[in-house]
Amino acid sequence: MERKDYYAVFDIKAYYASFECVERGLDPFTTPLVVTDTTRKESTIVLSVSPYLKDLGVPSRCRRRDLPKNIPNMIYALPQMEKYVKMSAKVVSIFLDFVGIDDIHVYSIDESFIYLTPYLKLYKCSPVELCRKIKKKVYEETGLTLTCGIGNSMFMAKVADDKEAKKNKDNDYIAIWEKEDIATKLWPIKPLSELWGIASGYQKRLNNLGIYSVYDLAHYDKDILIKLFGVMGEELYNNANGIDNTNIREKYDPVNKNLSLGQVLMRDYSIEEIPLIIKEMVDDLSQRLRKYHLYTSTIHLSIRYSFSATTEGGFSRQCQLMEPTDLNDEIYEGLMYLFKKYIKNKPVRQIGISFGNLTDIKSKQLSLFDDEDKKEKDHNTLLALDEIHQKFGDNSVTRTSALSKSSTAKLRHGQIGGHRK
Repeated sequence: MERKDYYAVFDIKAYYASFECVERGLDPFTTPLVVTDTTRKESTIVLSVSPYLKDLGVPSRCRRRDLPKNIPNMIYALPQMEKYVKMSAKVVSIFLDFVGIDDIHVYSIDESFIYLTPYLKLYKCSPVELCRKIKKKVYEETGLTLTCGIGNSMFMAKVADDKEAKKNKDNDYIAIWEKEDIATKLWPIKPLSELWGIASGYQKRLNNLGIYSVYDLAHYDKDILIKLFGVMGEELYNNANGIDNTNIREKYDPVNKNLSLGQVLMRDYSIEEIPLIIKEMVDDLSQRLRKYHLYTSTIHLSIRYSFSATTEGGFSRQCQLMEPTDLNDEIYEGLMYLFKKYIKNKPVRQIGISFGNLTDIKSKQLSLFDDEDKKEKDHNTLLALDEIHQKFGDNSVTRTSALSKSSTAKLRHGQIGGHRK
Protein backbone atom coordinates (compact mmCIF):
# COMPACT_ATOMS: atom_id res chain seq x y z
CA MET A 1 0.00 0.00 0.00
CA GLU A 2 1.38 3.39 -1.03
CA ARG A 3 2.31 5.64 1.87
CA LYS A 4 0.62 9.01 1.83
CA ASP A 5 2.56 12.09 2.74
CA TYR A 6 0.80 14.84 4.66
CA TYR A 7 1.61 18.52 4.86
CA ALA A 8 -0.15 21.29 6.74
CA VAL A 9 -0.18 25.05 6.34
CA PHE A 10 -1.07 27.15 9.38
CA ASP A 11 -2.32 30.70 8.91
CA ILE A 12 -2.99 33.12 11.77
CA LYS A 13 -6.50 34.37 11.14
CA ALA A 14 -6.53 38.14 10.47
CA TYR A 15 -3.19 38.29 12.25
CA TYR A 16 -2.55 41.97 12.93
CA ALA A 17 -6.17 42.73 13.86
CA SER A 18 -6.48 39.59 15.99
CA PHE A 19 -3.28 40.50 17.84
CA GLU A 20 -4.62 43.99 18.59
CA CYS A 21 -7.90 42.53 19.86
CA VAL A 22 -6.17 39.99 22.09
CA GLU A 23 -3.83 42.65 23.49
CA ARG A 24 -6.91 44.67 24.47
CA GLY A 25 -8.65 41.65 26.00
CA LEU A 26 -11.27 41.65 23.21
CA ASP A 27 -12.70 38.83 21.10
CA PRO A 28 -11.58 39.23 17.45
CA PHE A 29 -14.79 37.53 16.30
CA THR A 30 -17.08 40.10 17.95
CA THR A 31 -14.95 43.26 17.77
CA PRO A 32 -14.95 45.80 14.91
CA LEU A 33 -11.22 46.60 14.78
CA VAL A 34 -9.05 47.95 11.97
CA VAL A 35 -5.26 48.15 11.91
CA THR A 36 -4.21 51.30 10.09
CA ASP A 37 -2.07 54.36 10.69
CA THR A 38 -4.54 57.13 11.47
CA THR A 39 -1.72 59.71 11.54
CA ARG A 40 -1.46 59.35 7.76
CA LYS A 41 -3.85 60.46 5.02
CA GLU A 42 -7.22 58.82 4.30
CA SER A 43 -5.59 57.08 1.33
CA THR A 44 -3.32 55.02 3.60
CA ILE A 45 -3.62 51.25 3.41
CA VAL A 46 -5.59 49.21 5.94
CA LEU A 47 -3.24 46.42 7.07
CA SER A 48 -5.85 44.13 8.60
CA VAL A 49 -9.47 43.97 9.77
CA SER A 50 -10.85 41.72 12.48
CA PRO A 51 -12.68 38.47 11.60
CA TYR A 52 -15.87 40.20 12.77
CA LEU A 53 -15.50 42.86 10.08
CA LYS A 54 -14.53 40.26 7.46
CA ASP A 55 -17.78 38.44 8.15
CA LEU A 56 -19.59 41.73 7.44
CA GLY A 57 -17.91 41.87 4.03
CA VAL A 58 -15.20 44.43 4.82
CA PRO A 59 -12.12 43.59 2.68
CA SER A 60 -8.94 42.83 4.59
CA ARG A 61 -6.93 45.21 2.38
CA CYS A 62 -8.36 48.54 1.29
CA ARG A 63 -7.82 52.27 1.75
CA ARG A 64 -8.96 53.80 5.01
CA ARG A 65 -11.29 56.10 3.09
CA ASP A 66 -13.08 53.03 1.68
CA LEU A 67 -14.02 51.59 5.08
CA PRO A 68 -17.76 51.54 5.82
CA LYS A 69 -18.93 54.54 7.85
CA ASN A 70 -21.98 52.89 9.42
CA ILE A 71 -20.29 50.44 11.81
CA PRO A 72 -20.63 51.61 15.44
CA ASN A 73 -17.76 51.52 17.95
CA MET A 74 -15.09 50.98 15.30
CA ILE A 75 -11.62 50.67 16.84
CA TYR A 76 -8.64 52.02 14.90
CA ALA A 77 -5.37 50.42 16.04
CA LEU A 78 -1.99 51.82 15.08
CA PRO A 79 0.37 49.16 13.65
CA GLN A 80 2.94 47.67 16.05
CA MET A 81 5.20 45.78 13.66
CA GLU A 82 7.88 44.96 16.21
CA LYS A 83 5.32 43.22 18.42
CA TYR A 84 3.86 41.37 15.43
CA VAL A 85 7.29 40.02 14.50
CA LYS A 86 7.96 38.86 18.07
CA MET A 87 4.58 37.12 18.35
CA SER A 88 5.13 35.44 14.98
CA ALA A 89 8.41 34.05 16.30
CA LYS A 90 6.59 32.79 19.39
CA VAL A 91 4.05 30.93 17.24
CA VAL A 92 6.86 29.28 15.27
CA SER A 93 8.53 28.30 18.56
CA ILE A 94 5.31 26.50 19.51
CA PHE A 95 5.42 24.61 16.20
CA LEU A 96 8.95 23.55 17.17
CA ASP A 97 7.53 21.96 20.31
CA PHE A 98 5.89 19.42 17.99
CA VAL A 99 8.20 19.04 14.96
CA GLY A 100 11.84 19.51 13.97
CA ILE A 101 13.13 22.71 12.40
CA ASP A 102 13.88 20.94 9.09
CA ASP A 103 10.18 20.15 8.70
CA ILE A 104 8.99 23.76 8.98
CA HIS A 105 8.96 26.32 6.20
CA VAL A 106 8.06 29.83 7.40
CA TYR A 107 6.24 31.28 4.40
CA SER A 108 5.39 34.70 5.83
CA ILE A 109 4.93 36.50 9.13
CA ASP A 110 1.56 34.77 9.66
CA GLU A 111 1.86 31.56 7.65
CA SER A 112 3.99 28.40 7.91
CA PHE A 113 4.12 24.96 6.27
CA ILE A 114 4.80 21.82 8.31
CA TYR A 115 5.68 18.33 7.07
CA LEU A 116 3.48 16.09 9.21
CA THR A 117 4.29 12.55 8.01
CA PRO A 118 7.30 11.75 10.27
CA TYR A 119 5.32 12.69 13.39
CA LEU A 120 2.05 10.81 12.93
CA LYS A 121 3.46 7.57 14.35
CA LEU A 122 5.30 9.44 17.07
CA TYR A 123 2.12 11.07 18.35
CA LYS A 124 -0.11 8.13 17.34
CA CYS A 125 -2.73 10.32 15.73
CA SER A 126 -4.16 11.36 12.38
CA PRO A 127 -3.05 14.51 10.51
CA VAL A 128 -6.21 16.33 11.60
CA GLU A 129 -5.73 15.32 15.24
CA LEU A 130 -2.10 16.48 15.27
CA CYS A 131 -2.99 19.81 13.69
CA ARG A 132 -5.80 20.28 16.19
CA LYS A 133 -3.29 19.78 19.03
CA ILE A 134 -0.95 22.38 17.51
CA LYS A 135 -3.79 24.86 17.02
CA LYS A 136 -4.99 24.35 20.58
CA LYS A 137 -1.57 25.03 22.10
CA VAL A 138 -1.09 28.18 19.99
CA TYR A 139 -4.48 29.47 21.11
CA GLU A 140 -3.83 28.67 24.76
CA GLU A 141 -0.45 30.46 24.77
CA THR A 142 -1.21 33.41 22.48
CA GLY A 143 -4.98 33.79 22.16
CA LEU A 144 -4.61 33.63 18.37
CA THR A 145 -6.77 31.43 16.13
CA LEU A 146 -5.08 29.47 13.35
CA THR A 147 -6.65 28.18 10.17
CA CYS A 148 -5.16 24.94 8.86
CA GLY A 149 -5.14 23.30 5.46
CA ILE A 150 -3.90 19.71 5.19
CA GLY A 151 -2.98 17.91 1.98
CA ASN A 152 -0.80 15.25 0.39
CA SER A 153 1.48 18.04 -0.87
CA MET A 154 2.31 21.60 0.15
CA PHE A 155 0.23 22.86 -2.77
CA MET A 156 -2.86 20.87 -1.80
CA ALA A 157 -2.49 21.98 1.82
CA LYS A 158 -2.33 25.63 0.78
CA VAL A 159 -5.37 25.41 -1.49
CA ALA A 160 -7.31 23.51 1.19
CA ASP A 161 -6.57 26.35 3.60
CA ASP A 162 -7.43 29.15 1.17
CA LYS A 163 -10.59 27.61 -0.27
CA GLU A 164 -12.10 25.75 2.68
CA ALA A 165 -10.36 25.95 6.06
CA LYS A 166 -10.59 29.74 6.37
CA LYS A 167 -14.38 29.50 5.99
CA ASN A 168 -14.84 26.23 7.88
CA LYS A 169 -15.73 27.48 11.35
CA ASP A 170 -17.81 24.37 12.09
CA ASN A 171 -14.68 22.21 11.81
CA ASP A 172 -12.46 24.57 13.85
CA TYR A 173 -11.06 26.14 10.66
CA ILE A 174 -9.45 22.86 9.54
CA ALA A 175 -9.77 21.27 6.09
CA ILE A 176 -8.04 18.25 4.58
CA TRP A 177 -7.79 17.67 0.82
CA GLU A 178 -6.42 14.34 -0.37
CA LYS A 179 -5.85 12.84 -3.81
CA GLU A 180 -9.42 11.56 -3.81
CA ASP A 181 -10.68 15.16 -3.54
CA ILE A 182 -8.91 16.52 -6.60
CA ALA A 183 -11.85 16.01 -8.98
CA THR A 184 -14.51 17.31 -6.58
CA LYS A 185 -12.68 20.13 -4.82
CA LEU A 186 -9.67 21.25 -6.86
CA TRP A 187 -10.89 20.99 -10.45
CA PRO A 188 -14.06 23.09 -10.06
CA ILE A 189 -12.09 26.18 -8.96
CA LYS A 190 -12.61 29.19 -11.23
CA PRO A 191 -11.59 31.84 -12.11
CA LEU A 192 -8.01 30.66 -12.23
CA SER A 193 -6.74 33.64 -10.23
CA GLU A 194 -8.37 32.06 -7.16
CA LEU A 195 -5.77 29.31 -7.32
CA TRP A 196 -2.56 29.84 -5.35
CA GLY A 197 0.26 30.82 -7.70
CA ILE A 198 -1.80 32.11 -10.63
CA ALA A 199 -1.74 35.89 -10.97
CA SER A 200 -4.09 37.88 -13.19
CA GLY A 201 -1.49 38.01 -15.99
CA TYR A 202 -1.24 34.23 -16.18
CA GLN A 203 -5.01 33.92 -15.94
CA LYS A 204 -5.45 36.15 -18.99
CA ARG A 205 -2.95 34.15 -21.04
CA LEU A 206 -4.58 30.87 -20.01
CA ASN A 207 -8.04 32.24 -20.81
CA ASN A 208 -6.79 33.04 -24.31
CA LEU A 209 -6.09 29.31 -24.67
CA GLY A 210 -9.63 28.45 -23.62
CA ILE A 211 -8.57 27.49 -20.10
CA TYR A 212 -10.99 28.93 -17.55
CA SER A 213 -11.07 26.43 -14.68
CA VAL A 214 -8.57 24.18 -12.92
CA TYR A 215 -10.28 21.25 -14.66
CA ASP A 216 -9.48 22.81 -18.04
CA LEU A 217 -5.87 23.31 -16.97
CA ALA A 218 -5.53 19.74 -15.67
CA HIS A 219 -6.74 18.32 -18.99
CA TYR A 220 -4.81 20.62 -21.34
CA ASP A 221 -1.88 19.36 -23.39
CA LYS A 222 1.10 19.44 -21.03
CA ASP A 223 3.65 19.79 -23.84
CA ILE A 224 1.91 22.89 -25.20
CA LEU A 225 1.86 24.47 -21.74
CA ILE A 226 5.60 23.82 -21.37
CA LYS A 227 6.25 25.27 -24.82
CA LEU A 228 4.28 28.43 -24.01
CA PHE A 229 5.20 28.93 -20.35
CA GLY A 230 8.45 27.00 -19.89
CA VAL A 231 9.05 25.51 -16.44
CA MET A 232 6.00 27.40 -15.15
CA GLY A 233 3.84 25.56 -17.68
CA GLU A 234 4.82 22.19 -16.22
CA GLU A 235 4.24 23.46 -12.69
CA LEU A 236 0.78 24.77 -13.63
CA TYR A 237 -0.16 21.42 -15.15
CA ASN A 238 1.16 19.42 -12.20
CA ASN A 239 -0.52 21.63 -9.59
CA ALA A 240 -3.84 21.40 -11.43
CA ASN A 241 -3.54 17.64 -11.02
CA GLY A 242 -2.64 17.93 -7.34
CA ILE A 243 1.05 17.18 -7.95
CA ASP A 244 3.73 19.13 -6.07
CA ASN A 245 7.17 17.60 -5.68
CA THR A 246 8.54 20.32 -3.41
CA ASN A 247 10.72 18.93 -0.64
CA ILE A 248 10.25 21.06 2.47
CA ARG A 249 13.66 19.94 3.76
CA GLU A 250 15.48 21.39 0.74
CA LYS A 251 15.84 25.00 1.82
CA TYR A 252 16.19 27.53 -1.01
CA ASP A 253 19.60 29.16 -1.18
CA PRO A 254 19.68 31.89 -3.85
CA VAL A 255 22.70 31.86 -6.16
CA ASN A 256 22.80 35.63 -6.62
CA LYS A 257 22.51 37.08 -3.12
CA ASN A 258 22.09 40.79 -2.54
CA LEU A 259 21.04 43.32 0.07
CA SER A 260 18.33 45.82 -0.80
CA LEU A 261 16.44 48.73 0.68
CA GLY A 262 13.54 50.71 -0.73
CA GLN A 263 11.05 53.33 0.32
CA VAL A 264 7.95 55.05 -0.99
CA LEU A 265 8.21 58.74 -0.14
CA MET A 266 5.32 60.43 1.66
CA ARG A 267 5.26 63.27 -0.88
CA ASP A 268 6.71 64.20 -4.25
CA TYR A 269 10.43 65.04 -3.92
CA SER A 270 12.37 67.30 -6.23
CA ILE A 271 15.52 65.88 -7.81
CA GLU A 272 17.60 68.27 -5.64
CA GLU A 273 16.31 66.50 -2.51
CA ILE A 274 17.03 62.95 -3.67
CA PRO A 275 20.84 62.79 -3.05
CA LEU A 276 20.21 63.21 0.70
CA ILE A 277 17.72 60.31 0.68
CA ILE A 278 20.16 58.12 -1.22
CA LYS A 279 22.95 58.97 1.24
CA GLU A 280 20.75 58.03 4.21
CA MET A 281 19.78 54.74 2.58
CA VAL A 282 23.44 53.97 1.85
CA ASP A 283 24.26 54.58 5.52
CA ASP A 284 21.65 52.03 6.59
CA LEU A 285 22.37 49.35 3.98
CA SER A 286 26.15 49.63 4.35
CA GLN A 287 25.72 48.98 8.05
CA ARG A 288 24.09 45.65 7.13
CA LEU A 289 27.06 44.88 4.84
CA ARG A 290 29.48 45.28 7.71
CA LYS A 291 27.25 43.32 10.06
CA TYR A 292 27.59 40.28 7.80
CA HIS A 293 31.30 40.99 7.06
CA LEU A 294 30.65 41.48 3.34
CA TYR A 295 31.81 43.71 0.51
CA THR A 296 29.80 44.71 -2.56
CA SER A 297 31.09 45.30 -6.07
CA THR A 298 27.76 45.80 -7.91
CA ILE A 299 25.35 48.54 -6.92
CA HIS A 300 21.85 49.18 -8.22
CA LEU A 301 19.61 52.25 -8.17
CA SER A 302 15.93 52.40 -9.06
CA ILE A 303 13.87 55.58 -9.20
CA ARG A 304 10.12 55.84 -9.68
CA TYR A 305 8.63 59.20 -10.56
CA SER A 306 5.44 60.57 -9.04
CA PHE A 307 2.30 58.43 -9.42
CA SER A 308 0.27 61.57 -10.04
CA ALA A 309 -0.36 63.40 -13.28
CA THR A 310 1.62 62.33 -16.35
CA THR A 311 5.08 61.91 -14.89
CA GLU A 312 4.89 58.25 -13.86
CA GLY A 313 7.87 56.21 -14.98
CA GLY A 314 11.45 55.95 -13.86
CA PHE A 315 14.62 53.93 -14.33
CA SER A 316 16.48 50.98 -12.89
CA ARG A 317 20.21 50.78 -13.51
CA GLN A 318 23.31 49.20 -12.01
CA CYS A 319 27.09 49.57 -12.30
CA GLN A 320 30.28 47.88 -11.18
CA LEU A 321 32.53 49.53 -8.61
CA MET A 322 36.26 49.74 -9.21
CA GLU A 323 36.76 47.27 -6.35
CA PRO A 324 34.68 45.60 -3.63
CA THR A 325 33.94 47.85 -0.66
CA ASP A 326 31.76 48.35 2.41
CA LEU A 327 32.55 52.07 2.79
CA ASN A 328 29.53 54.40 2.67
CA ASP A 329 31.18 57.18 0.68
CA GLU A 330 32.51 54.89 -2.07
CA ILE A 331 29.11 53.26 -2.53
CA TYR A 332 27.32 56.61 -2.45
CA GLU A 333 29.67 57.96 -5.13
CA GLY A 334 28.77 55.06 -7.43
CA LEU A 335 25.03 55.51 -6.88
CA MET A 336 25.31 59.24 -7.56
CA TYR A 337 26.99 58.42 -10.86
CA LEU A 338 23.89 56.43 -11.82
CA PHE A 339 21.58 59.12 -10.47
CA LYS A 340 23.17 61.96 -12.43
CA LYS A 341 23.38 59.90 -15.62
CA TYR A 342 19.76 58.71 -15.75
CA ILE A 343 17.61 61.08 -13.70
CA LYS A 344 15.06 63.35 -15.40
CA ASN A 345 13.71 66.58 -13.99
CA LYS A 346 10.53 65.05 -12.62
CA PRO A 347 9.15 64.68 -9.10
CA VAL A 348 10.29 61.43 -7.43
CA ARG A 349 8.08 59.21 -5.25
CA GLN A 350 9.96 55.92 -4.85
CA ILE A 351 13.64 54.97 -4.39
CA GLY A 352 15.38 51.63 -4.16
CA ILE A 353 19.03 50.64 -3.79
CA SER A 354 20.67 47.25 -3.68
CA PHE A 355 24.16 45.79 -3.32
CA GLY A 356 25.11 42.71 -5.32
CA ASN A 357 28.13 40.48 -6.03
CA LEU A 358 28.68 40.16 -2.31
CA THR A 359 32.00 38.71 -1.20
CA ASP A 360 33.47 37.75 2.15
CA ILE A 361 35.49 40.50 3.77
CA LYS A 362 38.53 38.19 3.95
CA SER A 363 38.74 37.89 0.18
CA LYS A 364 39.36 41.59 -0.57
CA GLN A 365 42.53 42.37 -2.49
CA LEU A 366 44.65 45.41 -1.69
CA SER A 367 44.90 48.18 -4.30
CA LEU A 368 48.17 49.83 -5.31
CA PHE A 369 46.39 53.12 -5.99
CA ASP A 370 44.41 53.68 -2.79
CA ASP A 371 45.40 54.96 0.63
CA GLU A 372 44.80 51.75 2.56
CA ASP A 373 45.62 53.39 5.90
CA LYS A 374 42.86 55.97 5.39
CA LYS A 375 40.43 53.26 4.30
CA GLU A 376 41.22 51.27 7.41
CA LYS A 377 40.60 54.30 9.63
CA ASP A 378 37.29 55.04 7.83
CA HIS A 379 36.28 51.41 8.20
CA ASN A 380 37.03 51.38 11.94
CA THR A 381 35.12 54.65 12.43
CA LEU A 382 32.08 53.15 10.71
CA LEU A 383 32.33 49.98 12.80
CA ALA A 384 32.32 52.14 15.94
CA LEU A 385 29.19 53.94 14.71
CA ASP A 386 27.58 50.59 13.88
CA GLU A 387 28.22 49.42 17.44
CA ILE A 388 26.60 52.57 18.86
CA HIS A 389 23.57 52.12 16.60
CA GLN A 390 23.23 48.48 17.60
CA LYS A 391 23.39 49.31 21.31
CA PHE A 392 21.41 52.55 21.49
CA GLY A 393 19.30 52.57 18.29
CA ASP A 394 19.73 53.93 14.78
CA ASN A 395 18.63 57.42 15.79
CA SER A 396 21.21 57.69 18.59
CA VAL A 397 23.79 59.13 16.17
CA THR A 398 22.68 60.64 12.85
CA ARG A 399 23.90 63.08 10.29
CA THR A 400 22.93 66.69 10.98
CA SER A 401 21.01 66.53 7.69
CA ALA A 402 18.55 64.20 9.48
CA LEU A 403 17.06 67.37 11.01
CA SER A 404 16.13 68.75 7.60
CA LYS A 405 12.57 68.59 6.21
CA SER A 406 13.70 66.36 3.33
CA SER A 407 15.23 63.67 5.55
CA THR A 408 13.37 60.39 6.08
CA ALA A 409 16.03 58.66 8.21
CA LYS A 410 14.49 59.16 11.66
CA LEU A 411 11.05 58.20 10.42
CA ARG A 412 12.31 55.01 8.73
CA HIS A 413 14.31 53.98 11.79
CA GLY A 414 11.06 53.94 13.73
CA GLN A 415 9.41 51.58 11.25
CA ILE A 416 9.44 47.95 10.14
CA GLY A 417 8.41 47.28 6.57
CA GLY A 418 7.26 50.88 6.18
CA HIS A 419 4.95 50.69 9.22
CA ARG A 420 5.26 51.73 12.85
CA LYS A 421 7.32 49.46 15.05
